[in-house]
Amino acid sequence: MNKLWDDLKDNMKEWSASAVEKAEEISRVAVAKGEEFTKISKIRIEILQLQKEKSKDYEKLGGLVYHHAQDDNMANFTGNTEFFEIIKQINKVGREIIKKEQNIIEIKKAYGIEDIDIDKSYHHQREDELTEEE
Repeated sequence: MNKLWDDLKDNMKEWSASAVEKAEEISRVAVAKGEEFTKISKIRIEILQLQKEKSKDYEKLGGLVYHHAQDDNMANFTGNTEFFEIIKQINKVGREIIKKEQNIIEIKKAYGIEDIDIDKSYHHQREDELTEEE
């Protein structure tokens, strides 16, 4: 009977050590993914800011075109530096947005993050915020 108890204790020690190792590994992965979720969220905020900037540039361009078409009866913008500067700015911001979106894709690939993981994380945060408000 003592041998049975000794074997059982030894097995329990091995199982608990294995469980602790697995728990440590899982927590390390969770922390790493949490950091990457934060990076992705930060980049998404930067993208939103760039999209807002791009929208303002489109408004500026539309205003310029309207002004010249309405007041000056001008439909050709060849040689109009202001027009082409705005176009250049819109293109530049568009390239920055693409770079940031590619950065998000690279982070996702490197850490095995799927869009559904990010969505789950976001929904859990929202649920926590709503619970705190109640």
